[in-house]
Amino acid sequence: MTNIKKVSELAGVSTATVSRALKNPSLVNVKTREKVMEAVKTAGYRPNWLASSVKSGKSNSIVVLVPNLVNPFFMRIIEGIEKGAQEHGYSVLLGDTQGEHKRENEYASMLLSNRADGLIQLDHSFPFSEADEDLSKNVPLVSVCERVTGKDYPYIELDNYAAGRAIMNHLVSYGHEKFGFIAGQRSSQIFHDRLAGMKSVLSEEGINFEESSLVGESYDLDTGVEGVKELLKLPHRPTAICCFNDDIAMGALFELTRRGISIPKDISITGFDNVRVSGYVNPPLTTVDQPAFDMGKRAVDVLVKMMKNEELTRKREILPFQLLERESSGPAKR
Repeated sequence: MTNIKKVSELAGVSTATVSRALKNPSLVNVKTREKVMEAVKTAGYRPNWLASSVKSGKSNSIVVLVPNLVNPFFMRIIEGIEKGAQEHGYSVLLGDTQGEHKRENEYASMLLSNRADGLIQLDHSFPFSEADEDLSKNVPLVSVCERVTGKDYPYIELDNYAAGRAIMNHLVSYGHEKFGFIAGQRSSQIFHDRLAGMKSVLSEEGINFEESSLVGESYDLDTGVEGVKELLKLPHRPTAICCFNDDIAMGALFELTRRGISIPKDISITGFDNVRVSGYVNPPLTTVDQPAFDMGKRAVDVLVKMMKNEELTRKREILPFQLLERESSGPAKR
């Protein structure tokens, strides 16, 4: 990382003046301050605000970027992250990004000024801005569930392809041949893997996959509600609907029930994630149980190794899943 001496050379001032301009700008005249800030920009310098108070220059903090703190699945991951961080002596800084790149950039930049030592990303986007991309190359970063698009960072995930196959095999075993699919973010690898697993079973069973049966683009309750409305307009109404997370599934359950459609007698519903409430809705939701707590805790273990510059034996870790069959799925209606 560029140091303060380089900035002082570019600005033509002492390192003490650079430090003063950054920490106490009111003590530096305007022209000098402008020269310093221009040099900072040119050099790509990120000041270490903690170096003066922490001899090691470490913050003992990690940043966790969460696309949506309301999502109960993410909260289970965070519980695991908190547990792992405590065991390793780190505190956790949560950044609720709402999927906005600007927010991600702001939180991620904390690592470039040593206000945090490592980063855990729960979304698939690269969190650093274009201006900071070169500086971020050696930053300790681990992704959970998702994979950072186009980058080679370590990640902790489920075998989503196999889980997609498990759901579809479960429904096919009940005689279902007409399906609807309500998806989340289509730009993520999770979406592609789950759908590919489901489609592979359909192909093996000689069941056609209709593009019109795939709706939805977000992991929330409203997507489930709107998805059901779209699927019920199809010429051949599905007898089973595969939802790509439990929030979508619960929105779908609500809308089907509101319309007087019996679950699973008329339409079976499956979810994904096994959030706590999924076993208490009516009817209880058939879903894939992801070991979210373990995924979060394991992510911290990997991140700590990176922060200590220890060699990783592998960059991809796949944790096991379990298909939980509950009352929301059953035999196809004939």
